[in-house]
Parts: sequence; C-alpha cells; structure tokens
Amino acid sequence: MNVSDAIASRRSVRGFLDTPVDGAVLRRVLERAARAPSGGNLQPWHIYAVGGDELARLKEIMARRIFEAPRGETTEYDIYPKELCAPYTERRFQVGEDLYSHLGIPRDNKAARLQWFARNFMFFGAPAALFCYVNRCMGPPQWSDLGMYLQNVMLLLREEGLDSCPQECWAMYPQTIAGFTGAPPELMLFTGMAIGFKDPDEPANRLEAQRVALDEFAEFRGL
Repeated sequence: MNVSDAIASRRSVRGFLDTPVDGAVLRRVLERAARAPSGGNLQPWHIYAVGGDELARLKEIMARRIFEAPRGETTEYDIYPKELCAPYTERRFQVGEDLYSHLGIPRDNKAARLQWFARNFMFFGAPAALFCYVNRCMGPPQWSDLGMYLQNVMLLLREEGLDSCPQECWAMYPQTIAGFTGAPPELMLFTGMAIGFKDPDEPANRLEAQRVALDEFAEFRGL
C-alpha cells in the first residue's frame, strides 16, 4: 500500500471484529512510527499498548466507571476550545449528525445518543488499544509532535490491513486510566486509540467524514 492509499482508506472506525491483533505487528508499527519528526528530536510520546486479558480487564473497569461517573472526571485539558467559533462549530455539528443519521438515531433521542457514545469506552469492540501520554513539562509544539507520531501509527496500521479510531474521549477519565496503566504523575493522558479489523456490517462504518475544499484552508503565493 502506498502512502496515498493509506491516507485515503484511513477512517475513524467505530465497529470492530473480534479478530485478535498480532502483538508483533503492533510492536512493529509503534517502532516504525517513531520516525515521526519532533522539534529538537524530543520524541515526547509515551505509549501504553493494551490487548488480551488486560484489555478485557479495562473494559470491565470502564463499564463500572461510566455508570459511577457518567460525565467523566476532572479533565486535564480542553478537548475542544471553550469558545469554539465558526466554521469549526458547524463542522463538528455536521459530522455528528452524519454519524447518527447512519445509526438511525434522531437528534431528540438523547438517551440513545448517550448510549452510543458510551461505546467509545469499550473501544467499539476493538481487540487492541493504546494510550498516548506526554510529559507535563511539554508545551503546544510537543503536542503537535504527538499528532505526527499518531498519524504515522494510523497509516502504518492501514499498511498492515488494520483499522483504528483515535479517541480523545479518554481524556474524560484521566485518573481511572492512570490507575490502570500505572502512568507516573509527571505524564498527562492525551488520547486513546482503538485498533483492530473493521466490521463491514457496522452502520457507523459507512460514515465518511467530509473535508472542506482546498481553497477554503490554503493560500498559494508565487505558485
């Protein structure tokens, strides 16, 4: 698979088969992804990869936790800006409506939408997952480095025939996940990611989030 095909076929998959993910493949992907650039070669990412019995244990923990604290814990960063403005508010709204349209859940059925959202914390049935942490001493440039590393991970997973779903929703439960991973206090949870093989029968996987036209976000000078 070339890079263009990997980019074109990458989707945020929200329904996985229970087919196991080979640990050796995941190790290879995480190692190769570390060729991502980072300012000063800091390589600020710290990864916890989870599968098998440990992932099953985490899902049991989260099944209890989302019942105990359905609104999450004290988040350590804003997943979205508090004052999100146009056109970003419209884009966020549209992708949500498109997803729930595929699922057949109307806007006024809040209970069904919340029930669907809770599937995030079961990794949408994925058999493998990761959590990405960053040291608290790092700033915005290093957080952008995390994104480049994770993009490498997702594209290399496609090369291996695997799918993924990056999930910042895990930032809602930083204390619970730190207790599970054993992450030291100097590390902050950035995101989780579900990893596995896409379930072709899952309606949510029919979603193809739209992208704005090039001229809406790029300007060319002298080209």
